[in-house]
Amino acid sequence: MSKYRQAAKIDANQTNIVKLLRYIYGCKVELGHDDILVGYKGKNYWYEIKTPDCVSKKTGAVRESAKKNKQSKLEQEWTGHYKIVSSFEEILKDLGLIN
Repeated sequence: MSKYRQAAKIDANQTNIVKLLRYIYGCKVELGHDDILVGYKGKNYWYEIKTPDCVSKKTGAVRESAKKNKQSKLEQEWTGHYKIVSSFEEILKDLGLIN
């Protein structure tokens, strides 16, 4: 096994989500932190972005089968903010910018 980490796969919708977030006044986005870190109004938000095809049509939530083990573990155990999302709108809701 190489001692160098390989670049993580970027989901197809991540580039557009990051672009849209950067248009929000006062919002900062950092990449490379599984998937993005968002700073907004003095708080930090850690988002894992999944493509819309990972979302259950029945529940509207990201399917458990689409999550890696470490992502499910983080979701359950991380004491800070960590959320698995599939759209820009989910992030806006989480930031309190839309209902």
